[in-house]
Amino acid sequence: MQAIINVPICPVQSAPEATNLVDEVLFGMVVEITGPARDGWVPMRTHYRYEGYVPESALVTDPALVEQWQASSRRIVRHRHFADVLAEPRVQGAFVAKGLPLGARLAVTGPADENGWQPVRLPDGRTGFTCASFLDTLWETPCAQGPALRRALTDAARFFAGTQYRWGGKTPQGVDCSGLCSMSYMLCGINIYRDASIEPGFPIHRIHLSEMREGDLLYFPGHIAMYLGDGEYIHSTGHKGDNGVTINSLYPESPIYRKDLPNEIVAIGSYFGEEWNPEQEKAE
Repeated sequence: MQAIINVPICPVQSAPEATNLVDEVLFGMVVEITGPARDGWVPMRTHYRYEGYVPESALVTDPALVEQWQASSRRIVRHRHFADVLAEPRVQGAFVAKGLPLGARLAVTGPADENGWQPVRLPDGRTGFTCASFLDTLWETPCAQGPALRRALTDAARFFAGTQYRWGGKTPQGVDCSGLCSMSYMLCGINIYRDASIEPGFPIHRIHLSEMREGDLLYFPGHIAMYLGDGEYIHSTGHKGDNGVTINSLYPESPIYRKDLPNEIVAIGSYFGEEWNPEQEKAE
């Protein structure tokens, strides 16, 4: 059974009785219900294969509405950290939905008017208006190839600059290290593993450090970052003095060098090129 997230940012917990946030699913995302509700929490699986429990109250489960949503022309909040949906195509309109975050999905129901107001529909069938310039293509395949895709990935990551660190978070309200990297890829049409490791079945493979380029991923024990080029990487960290999305360097001579991380790299992951097999290299 499928359902649609109908709150701006929906918490995901590992169990109904848990108090820790392990992920967030965003407005308009479709999830698969995998079992019965327990204490108001429903087990589900996301389209990027992450599992957990979400509040039953956050879901639209009406099969007709789910089918209508799946068949609709959807777009994604892409050019603002947050977007509102208003009852009228004017800034004085009453709120229909507040604070839909970067990555939220809306169904468009017609062309934008001459003032740039886009008519939209919400998962529960309500309608309203948002700024067309806030929305962009909902990519379900890679938005580009080669260098253009690498630039798109790093641009997406940079959009989170200054966001506070939040364990399990994945929005400009708060994001953790794997949330930053997985959301940057998702905004570009690629679903990677949600946590800080390279997992079979996802489109990230190991490469040699010498092959690392923009958009590739650096893995540390329990941590992940995205490489920006010129020795710099962007990551979300709870490190004292940062506590959020920041850019550091691998080079000791740089003023943004962080000395505790470069020697802790355990793997470099990439969507691009061929997989590196260190065991085969040793054998040769």
